[in-house]
Amino acid sequence: MKAAFYTAQGHADDVLQIGELPTPTPQAGEVLVRLATSGANPSDVKSRAGSRPMTVPLIIPHSDGAGVIEAVGAGVDAARVGQRVWIWNGQWQRPFGTCAEYIALPSEQAVDLDEGTSFDAAACLGIPALTAFRCMFADGPVEGDKVLVSGGAGTVARYAIQMAKMGGAEVITTVSSEEKAAYVREAGADHVVNYRDANAAEQILDLTGGVHRAVELEFGVNANLLAEVMRPNGTIAAYGSAANPAPQIPFMPMMFKDLTLRMVLVYILTPEARRFAVDGLTQLLATGRMTHSVAATFALDHVAEAHELVESADKMGSVVITL
Repeated sequence: MKAAFYTAQGHADDVLQIGELPTPTPQAGEVLVRLATSGANPSDVKSRAGSRPMTVPLIIPHSDGAGVIEAVGAGVDAARVGQRVWIWNGQWQRPFGTCAEYIALPSEQAVDLDEGTSFDAAACLGIPALTAFRCMFADGPVEGDKVLVSGGAGTVARYAIQMAKMGGAEVITTVSSEEKAAYVREAGADHVVNYRDANAAEQILDLTGGVHRAVELEFGVNANLLAEVMRPNGTIAAYGSAANPAPQIPFMPMMFKDLTLRMVLVYILTPEARRFAVDGLTQLLATGRMTHSVAATFALDHVAEAHELVESADKMGSVVITL
């Protein structure tokens, strides 16, 4: 099979290779998926660049993707052959991910995909959409709530905006430009604030009277703002803090609001949490109301360019490799 891979970590242009590798054979409990698309996410490019040491001699990158099941291993219903599916955790704690023509992996990691969702869109589901669902609904329904989504032009955040609206919430989000403000309004945001404004917290409070639920990309940067704008008994679901990975928490202001802080890492959900998120996302997809933002698609031979785009700060939407 044709695949992208690397045998050393470093800059995309320096280490990513394209070549022929053996097509995997599904083992017991596994399915073999012929991939149509592969999603490139920030975690993929960080791993390739060296955020975690390599423990194997060769890695096929990317955890997200979509395609069609071509074969099944022992113990898997043969009726799965021919099913359209999307992939989660394709390269989490496994060396061979989705940036190849085929992947073999446990059957439960290949989720049935409705005909109304394209393979390009399905390559965006495993990390971005599941993270958004976990952040939004892990602590119950949001109907009637006021929900704050930070960095609304991000891929996870755009899904979170849509999910909050579909769940019956009023949504406020933060962005850094008018272009991004228009982008998040298209996703359904009710209110938009520029997070660079010195009075951003005041604007949020004026618009909402305080928020019940927050989905936070940069917890360390925004911890003080959150302590100010959250309502008592509110919940913050934080899925990132890259700019300040060891933040000081305003404990007393948060404690006197009895706030709950939930950390979200989609790769290690419990089986029950995973099933809840996968089933919930499947139901949302079936409504036909969810939209998917793909910033760019690249052929496999241009995977290095795809990684470079993921690393840029300007893209809005997911980056997809077509296979």
